[in-house]
Amino acid sequence: MARRAHPLSRIPALFVAFVAAAVGLGLLSAGIAIPGVAGLGRLAIAGADTISALPASFVATPLAQGSRILAADGSLIATPQDKDRVLVPLSAVAPVMRQAQVAIEDSRFYSHGAIDPEGIARALVEDLRTGQATQGASTLTQQFVKLSLEEQARAAGEDAAAQAATAKTLVRKLTELRYATTLEREWTKDRILAGYLNIAYYGDGAYGVEAAAEHYFGIHASRLTLSEAATLAGLVRSPSATDPVHHLAAATARRNVVLDRMHDLGLISAADWRAAEKRSLAKELDVTPPLSTCALSPHPYFCEFILQWLERQPALGDTVEARHDLLYRGGLTIRTTLDPDIQRIVDRSLREVAPERNSLRVAAAAYVTEPGTGRVVAFGQDTRFGLKSARGVTAINYAVDRAYGGSGGFQFGSTAKAFSLVTAMRQGLGLRASVDAPAAGPHAAATFTPHQFPQPCGLAVPWHVYNDTAWRGGRISLMEATARSTNTAFVALATRLGVCAIRDTMTAFGVHGADGSPIGTYPPQVVLGAQTVSPQTMANAYAGLATGGTVCQTFPVTEVDQGGQVLWQPRPSCRQVADRPDVAQATKYLEYNMTHGSGILNQLPGRPSAGKTGTADGNAQSWFIGYTPQLATAVWVGNPTNPTRRMFNVSMAGKSCTAMTGACYAAPIWKRIMSRALDGQPVQRMP
Repeated sequence: MARRAHPLSRIPALFVAFVAAAVGLGLLSAGIAIPGVAGLGRLAIAGADTISALPASFVATPLAQGSRILAADGSLIATPQDKDRVLVPLSAVAPVMRQAQVAIEDSRFYSHGAIDPEGIARALVEDLRTGQATQGASTLTQQFVKLSLEEQARAAGEDAAAQAATAKTLVRKLTELRYATTLEREWTKDRILAGYLNIAYYGDGAYGVEAAAEHYFGIHASRLTLSEAATLAGLVRSPSATDPVHHLAAATARRNVVLDRMHDLGLISAADWRAAEKRSLAKELDVTPPLSTCALSPHPYFCEFILQWLERQPALGDTVEARHDLLYRGGLTIRTTLDPDIQRIVDRSLREVAPERNSLRVAAAAYVTEPGTGRVVAFGQDTRFGLKSARGVTAINYAVDRAYGGSGGFQFGSTAKAFSLVTAMRQGLGLRASVDAPAAGPHAAATFTPHQFPQPCGLAVPWHVYNDTAWRGGRISLMEATARSTNTAFVALATRLGVCAIRDTMTAFGVHGADGSPIGTYPPQVVLGAQTVSPQTMANAYAGLATGGTVCQTFPVTEVDQGGQVLWQPRPSCRQVADRPDVAQATKYLEYNMTHGSGILNQLPGRPSAGKTGTADGNAQSWFIGYTPQLATAVWVGNPTNPTRRMFNVSMAGKSCTAMTGACYAAPIWKRIMSRALDGQPVQRMP
């Protein structure tokens, strides 16, 4: 059995290490004498167990870096991150940047090992000459080890270990030297330099050279000029005191120190040296804050939605915490379905009809999806994203479910009638169906009794039903009842179809409360849309009509990459929930509504479409939801803070109406979005 080597046998090596550590820690200049052999032996014995317990190899754990969320065209939506860092290979860093960093931190980096004896001697002489620690002797490899140990400890939540990784102690320095020696044997110099450039802190929240180049100069690290490279290289020594955003003069002076060093080493010509020092750093700066919060994103509401959607996906981790950690530290590239061109159309169309901070104090939101895939094409609202309490400013996303940052939803009114139509067609009523509708008008109600609506989807008390447009009573074709949106006709139809049957149809098409709850069983909720839902839910449900009964789940992401490898590639998740002939017949009713009913003024030029208006009690909320085979769009206009406020004789953006109805404001927004988004697209037949 081999005997364990006594710590004293390693005294020569430890002595060199001690001198290096002493210089690096400024112990010599502080008047602390180098111990003799006996003293060093005691020191070695004291620290031997600690050093010997270290692993033989240094393992650099992956660095935390922010993720990138991209729109369908590749444009940047957001960079969720715990740290502003983008990892890049050495080949993606300008050669002048590599030269500058090595020149100022460790000019002999490529010619020495883990310890630079020449550097130690120089630092020792200078420290003794000045009587203070003016020269550092840490090699670039040692600095990389120190930064790595600190990063690993902080990532693990070990604050004490993180402090120990940078503490001015001999054990820390010996640990650092042990790992640096191992690293120099196992890694190439270029790999070490790349690791250093990616881990170093460059001030003002920028970690790594790529993030720093983008932050300070708005360019990639591969495009850095001599002056820019010297600026960045100079920051790592004291980033908080020399970053050019807050300390321009100090940053300029430090840049010139780097340029002087590069010139002394013969890395740059005298002409380039003088030209770079004359450059105005203030003029070179193009400070670009990272899109690390949704408030800074060009699409803030979509940003907030996608972050919350991603954290609910099991493919990205077993827990919400694991998914969050991967999203904010894993360096993912997330490609979404958002179409920025259509997003701009949505934003413009909403504000043309319902301007921000309008006189009615209403809001408007729209959600656009692709039938057959569930692809989230775009959504928006006529407010500015923000957390402060101010008129026209909100972080609540009116277009989506509460689970993704939305509100509690809004009553969807007569848009619910589409599902009574599907149910009627399923039960064989056909295109010539008619119903006996009681008389009613805006001020005179028809009363339906609990006897007409038995449980489990029944009434407990009489139900008083009004019509926006007066009906004299009697037989009415279902086609005309759809065009007139005659409430009493559809309530009478529900007594024949069964409220539970209509509710089953709605559930099959994915209709649910904005809070995630199922549609209730109370007849007003089912027949006339008295439950609160989101535009997201209704756009997806109507998209199911556009495909002949194929309903798809919300589909906002096409690919998630990590380190150039595909981590997750979701696919549309769709299912057939109704027979195509039944849905096709229901679509005929909704097409008729576009040509003869509430959609008549908002038909799409030269293109068939189907759709339905909806209005809540008291006209506080209004809707228009419609579709073509290519797109389905739900538009809501209403009062988000006072959902029961009655809204009659309204005027907004130069248009006056007797009431806040779906045809008045929501439908014109829908037409603008759909006609502009489909411009140039082929005309397709309805299913």
